[in-house]
Amino acid sequence: MTIVVNPHNPKEEKALLAFLDSMKYDYSREDDAFVLSEAQQKEILERDREYEAGETETYSIDEIIAHFNIKEK
Repeated sequence: MTIVVNPHNPKEEKALLAFLDSMKYDYSREDDAFVLSEAQQKEILERDREYEAGETETYSIDEIIAHFNIKEK
């Protein structure tokens, strides 16, 4: 099961983690280091726009494997 929680501030985050620890729940958390920069977000949106406008091509996984000469294990 996956539950996503977005605390509104550090105090709420600490309280939530304390609760999870007190109940001995196993959990993982994402670090802020995984947040995309503004430039990365703009690039993704631009690529989406290009794709939706038909200005770019898509390739199947088999085409990608052949193009990069990937040897399957």
